[in-house]
Amino acid sequence: MEFISEYGLFLAKAITVLVVVAVVLALIASNKQKGNSNEGHIEVTKLNEKFEQFTDTIKGEVLDSAARKLELKLKKKNSKAEKKRHKKPPEKADHTLKRRKRIYVLNFDGDIKASAGDSLREEITAVLGVAESKDEVVVRLESGGGMVHSYGLAASQLMRFKERGIPLTVSVDKVAASGGYMMACVADKIIAAPFAILGSIGVVAQLPNFHRLLKKNDIDFEMFTAGEYKRTVTMFGENTDKGREKFTDDIEKTHVLFKEFVSEHRPVVAIEQVATGEVWYGRRALDIQLIDEIVTSDSYLYSQHPDADIFEVEYAQKKTLPEKLGLAAEASFDKLTLRWLSRLQSTRWF
Repeated sequence: MEFISEYGLFLAKAITVLVVVAVVLALIASNKQKGNSNEGHIEVTKLNEKFEQFTDTIKGEVLDSAARKLELKLKKKNSKAEKKRHKKPPEKADHTLKRRKRIYVLNFDGDIKASAGDSLREEITAVLGVAESKDEVVVRLESGGGMVHSYGLAASQLMRFKERGIPLTVSVDKVAASGGYMMACVADKIIAAPFAILGSIGVVAQLPNFHRLLKKNDIDFEMFTAGEYKRTVTMFGENTDKGREKFTDDIEKTHVLFKEFVSEHRPVVAIEQVATGEVWYGRRALDIQLIDEIVTSDSYLYSQHPDADIFEVEYAQKKTLPEKLGLAAEASFDKLTLRWLSRLQSTRWF
């Protein structure tokens, strides 16, 4: 027992030392990187090659030797024919050469602040430099909504495609609600998985109030403002009916703007029917025309790849050492939490 106690103490000390060393290294790295440019860069992945690689891997396992050789021979022949078809003598070369349709795929994974909007802006700028009206942009969108101004800006970024006459498709595999749907409704076409969550065309605001707690403990809270409605409701002061009424009025006005925005970009929707704050799953969303088609993003892109060149575009930023350490710590915490919840579930069942 004494050995276990001493070993536990040693282990605690060792962990403490490791944590201190990690913090020191993070601080050193952070200081070194101050003033250095941490600008991101555009990364492009051709998804056609990814699809073909998966197919080739499976064929390599399931086809016999003769069938595999014939498959490779035919593929090589088609590749040569494709190159020859596009090849022209230098003196006859021009810029009118026909090319296949291109599909540019962007990903938006939204949090409450629509933080991914910063990367989306750069990706859109990059795509607009090469995309033409015969091409298509597919945005794989996942968001439960968040701040009005943040999602309003993200939706405005997507509108840049429409301003240039480039077809825009938004694909929702899991959720596009509230601010997420505000972004989606800008698209020329919205597709969604059968059980994706859509809608929530409404506005919500909530905050706790500690006034009675402060008053109970004889703590005064003072706030000074200029302008009758500079602050309508607060967390620490005593809220008035007049302040609550004004706050509610502001929310209603925001809701009206939201409804007008959806109606403008998706006039087929009966806005008063859907702007209740409710959400619908994909199949029900199709019935009320919140979306245009039931299909997952994977199915949609895979169906397009025989006739189009598909490029996934991502604006990537190099993470600093402190950020990497933070992500590693977050991942470890998530694993421990999931393990604990799993054990708790097992204990409850047995």
